[in-house]
Amino acid sequence: MTHDYKRNGTTTLFAALNVASGQLIGKCFSRHRHEEFLVFLRLIDREVEKNKQIHIILDNYATHKHEDVRNWLKKHKRFHLHFTPTSSSWLNLVERWFRDITTNRIRRGSFGNVGALIDAIEEYVAHNNDNPKPFIWTKTAGEIITKVRRGRVALEAVHESRVI
Repeated sequence: MTHDYKRNGTTTLFAALNVASGQLIGKCFSRHRHEEFLVFLRLIDREVEKNKQIHIILDNYATHKHEDVRNWLKKHKRFHLHFTPTSSSWLNLVERWFRDITTNRIRRGSFGNVGALIDAIEEYVAHNNDNPKPFIWTKTAGEIITKVRRGRVALEAVHESRVI
């Protein structure tokens, strides 16, 4: 950012990634509440074939666990929510896609208003879906678990040093 940087507004992108195909369902909202999340779940419900089970990996944000969301899920049995542990967003492949859109489109762009930002996001989603590619893990489960264990040891050491 420069001294004359001006923020022209924000948007919230809800996105669902089909990890097998790389296809993405995405929608921008002005807010990030349970109401918007329910609108997004209904969009997924309409767009995904009715005979398919839907497994969604999410963070532990309160929006995803609101009573209205839980009640909606009770009526839509094909939806299965799986929550990542705290500080484990890397377990969710849609986060990798968020990194790509941030690096390749948003960070490089200049948007005079929120509408221009939303247009750029929707264009990127459409471009992604024209030629989708699944993300492929490059590490084995053992390598990932070893790295997580090292990270936990490091975090515990930092925590212990602050307690003293």
